[in-house]
Amino acid sequence: MKKKITGRSPIGVFDSGIGGLTVARSLFEILPNENIIYLGDTARLPYGTKSKETVIKYSLEITKFLLHKNVKMVVVACNTASSVALPYLRKITKLPVIGVIKPGSKAAVAGTNNYKIGVIGTLGTIQSYAYKTQIHQIERNTEVFSKACSLFVQLAEDGWTENKIAEMTAKEYLTEFKNMNIDTLILGCTHYPILKSTISKVMGKKIKLIDSGEEAAKEVRRILIQNHMLNSQKKNGVHKFYVTDFQKKFKEISERFLGQPIHDVKKVKL
Repeated sequence: MKKKITGRSPIGVFDSGIGGLTVARSLFEILPNENIIYLGDTARLPYGTKSKETVIKYSLEITKFLLHKNVKMVVVACNTASSVALPYLRKITKLPVIGVIKPGSKAAVAGTNNYKIGVIGTLGTIQSYAYKTQIHQIERNTEVFSKACSLFVQLAEDGWTENKIAEMTAKEYLTEFKNMNIDTLILGCTHYPILKSTISKVMGKKIKLIDSGEEAAKEVRRILIQNHMLNSQKKNGVHKFYVTDFQKKFKEISERFLGQPIHDVKKVKL
């Protein structure tokens, strides 16, 4: 017998690995009373280089795992999975399924003054044109410039976020955006907020940086309020973490991404 889903039920969050913890961090800050279950598919990362079919298959398996945990909504904290899997996930549940691309795109369109927006992400996200498509659905006359910045992922995981190498890499990737006169840049990969200060230094303070994960967390709050599903408990929510491999490494890196220690990480088989 399945338990009834209430406001106290947890929010399910998943990512191909560790990057989605920046989304979890935004959720903890914006919705401190919510119970959250996070699954990082660390055995099969990265998703950014996998085929669309594979990413959809993995996303369906993870979503089924979260549904068994009785979540009240599913947050796809992975740009690659958000770009291809959402329609398939919405077929298997009536619960809200939120990705990071639409909230990030909305915020970018709302924030731009000259309608020139840059998008950086993994190869999978950039080649899917998901942000470009979404931005054009909101505002057709926007120019969108996209670039895959795959090395940023490794820099974020190694903690090399504010050293010379991070700055040189950012300059190499981002200088061409300066010639395009963008005024808004979407950080279209959940690892990239870790490099925010270096990216901002290279781009200049006038460029508005959009953290898609943070925008997704605001969207989660909006939907919970709309559906009267906020957790009314007064105490802080319980956060549970699951991975499909490498618990030790996950713990180590994850504290940097979350800004707080993780005590309880369980390994699961999907």
